[in-house]
Amino acid sequence: MDNKKLIEEMVEKARVAQAELATYSQEELDAIVKVIGKTVYDNAEELAKMAVEETRMGVYEDKVAKNKGKSKTIWNNLRDKKTVGIIERDAKKALTMVAKPVGVVAAVTPTTNPIVTPMCNSMFAIKGGNAIIIAPHPRSEKCSAYTVDLIKKSLKDQGVKCPENAIQIIRESSIEKTNELMKAVDVVLATGGMGVVKAAYSSGKPSYGVGAGNVQVIIDRDVDFVDATAKIIAGRKFDNGIICSGEQTIIAPADKYDEVIKAAVSNGAYYIDDPEVVDKFRKTIFVNGHINKDVVGQSVQKVAELAGVEVPEETKVILLKAEGIGAEDDLCKEKMCPVMASFKYETFDDAIRIAQTNLNLEGKGHSAAIHSNNPENIDKAGINLTVSRLVVNAPSSTTAGGSLTNGFAPTTTLGCGTWGNNVISENLDYKHLINVSRIGRVIEDAKVPTDEEIWA
Repeated sequence: MDNKKLIEEMVEKARVAQAELATYSQEELDAIVKVIGKTVYDNAEELAKMAVEETRMGVYEDKVAKNKGKSKTIWNNLRDKKTVGIIERDAKKALTMVAKPVGVVAAVTPTTNPIVTPMCNSMFAIKGGNAIIIAPHPRSEKCSAYTVDLIKKSLKDQGVKCPENAIQIIRESSIEKTNELMKAVDVVLATGGMGVVKAAYSSGKPSYGVGAGNVQVIIDRDVDFVDATAKIIAGRKFDNGIICSGEQTIIAPADKYDEVIKAAVSNGAYYIDDPEVVDKFRKTIFVNGHINKDVVGQSVQKVAELAGVEVPEETKVILLKAEGIGAEDDLCKEKMCPVMASFKYETFDDAIRIAQTNLNLEGKGHSAAIHSNNPENIDKAGINLTVSRLVVNAPSSTTAGGSLTNGFAPTTTLGCGTWGNNVISENLDYKHLINVSRIGRVIEDAKVPTDEEIWA
């Protein structure tokens, strides 16, 4: 069967399933959503092992933590949300909001998150009464397909009512099949590289994409440097640095730089300021200005081995002193491995300038982080940096996508706004996969201002 015919049949089955889902109550949809998340939670270890073995990237223990963390955090956020029928009444404006499904969703998922992204997107889609077809990255299609199969088995075993083709996944995934899928559905979720996002935007269908990450981290003068660098290193080393919201730099006060570096080293960083050795890593991580695929998601020891440099066995993160900012040094870009770059700043405004210059090179619109106890400086960073989220006093890698201790919507798809060529500057959520009809009544006792009052 040719690709177009295959996709047409999948979409046709999805439309039948979606028509049935559209008749479900909130409780019936939520029952499905809960099983999706709980299946990944209950099988976190097996799915993590499969993902590491198939993709040859990341860290087993971190993937277990990610599977458990994302599943429970997303379900906790979705469980009390209304997505069926009347979801809100605004008495003041005399508006009644009615939620309706968007239809059939296509979700293009990355090899860096082959378990939780299909899970997350399925939870969002079903929550709104939509059917979903997943197009996995070819390098991780087996573990992604196994995840979907496990979910469908769990639904059947637990007797939870769900149409057979409400959740589907492309087998033997390819660019051609993915492109056909994106043209045939009602909305596209594109999580992955810029090539995938551009293809989604070219599909002719409404699309939610993501931008490149390059999280700049500012350390203020008034914090405990040991505590701050512990959080930064925990974020940077998580899953061998393949998370798009992972920390990429340490931007430290010049007069406190040595203290910050000492604190980072005490937390497992291996600091290198020898220009020749730094250059070995630079040339290993970037080839002709582009990330070397051989370092992506690899361990500290593997990256060091590729660079021909010995580092202590206990090293958690390699910290390299950069030679410039922005386009002056490739190390200012996103490094999808446990490597960071360090910078000195004189004033807080200078710290923002360094961070923004690096973001202008790559990662504009995504995320930044700050470790500070100064409310004015925190606000100043949030006001001046072109990012969609600023993480404060926490590991960015594991909290920018939402957590139980912040207000970001739990997700695996982080919008980057127009800075990152995206339509949303927030975390993708269930609300992006529902249409809302508004019933507008006349506002009782409305006081209509005169023209003079309007123009006063």
